[in-house]
Amino acid sequence: MRAYQIETMGDVSGLKQVELPKPTAGPGEVVVQVRACSLNYRDLMIIRGHYNPKMEVPRIPLSDCSGEIVEVGPGVTNLEPGTRVTGCFMPGWQAGGCDITAQQTALGCEAEGVLADYITLPATGVVKIPDHLSFGEAATLPCAAVTAWHAILSGKPVLPGHTVLLLGTGGVSIFALQFAKLAGAKVAITSSSDDKLNFAQKLGADFTVNYRNDPDWDKTVLQWSGGAGVDHVVEVGGAGTLPQSIRAVRMSGHIALIGVLSGVGDFNPISILMKSINVRGIYVGSRDMFQSMNKAISAHQLRPVIDRTFGFDEVPQAYEHLASQTHLGKIVIEL
Repeated sequence: MRAYQIETMGDVSGLKQVELPKPTAGPGEVVVQVRACSLNYRDLMIIRGHYNPKMEVPRIPLSDCSGEIVEVGPGVTNLEPGTRVTGCFMPGWQAGGCDITAQQTALGCEAEGVLADYITLPATGVVKIPDHLSFGEAATLPCAAVTAWHAILSGKPVLPGHTVLLLGTGGVSIFALQFAKLAGAKVAITSSSDDKLNFAQKLGADFTVNYRNDPDWDKTVLQWSGGAGVDHVVEVGGAGTLPQSIRAVRMSGHIALIGVLSGVGDFNPISILMKSINVRGIYVGSRDMFQSMNKAISAHQLRPVIDRTFGFDEVPQAYEHLASQTHLGKIVIEL
């Protein structure tokens, strides 16, 4: 079968297309013929050696895929060949809180990834695809969508009438916009592109801020919220944007801390204490969250936003497009 492997870390040149034996299903496992994959910023950090410099190579990359079950192993009774499924980001995280054992099953880094014609996963590490979604659309769900669902509707859920601030228009932020609107919230979103902000408005964003033109966007959002601050922030920037997010959130508000797109840097936590803010680290989510999310996606016929689709031989170009940060929504690779 065809596959890609990271042979050396540093840049996309370390990614090679290879031929590997087709896997077979062991007890409790299924073999999935992969039909589509999607990229996350994590994948770029991994190949650059920033995410886990000690990762063993060669390693098949990517965590997100969709496909069709072609083989079930002994003991698998609830799935059959022909079932359309997506893999879970951490097949070992079924429900409740995450632990180190589950974390070690994260695909594309701690465990082998999914950028191959066929993959083997535990039967408990896949979920069925909502009927109305294509394979390409379904491939966008395991990391970005589940992360956004966890941030918006798990733990400290967004409620009708709440205000939510989203940073940027990447995969997580766009899913968070869609889920926040399903929850009945009012949403403010930032971007450096007016075209992206216009698109976000079409998806339901109530207020937009171009942070390139308005570097004091936190003050602008604070004013939009009536001066009290927003109820929730989905923070994907990290230390570079966290101080402004803290200034934009209300007393005792909630910040879902997800990414480090603007770097790690130095940060003084005193402002968190003074405002009694709940800052919650979000590392994707469990299979149980995934299944709950898919019920909502099916009920509302929600469709993921796909920026661009690449072919299997265009994987390096897909990575480069991700690195350009010009995308809006998700980048998909079709097999």
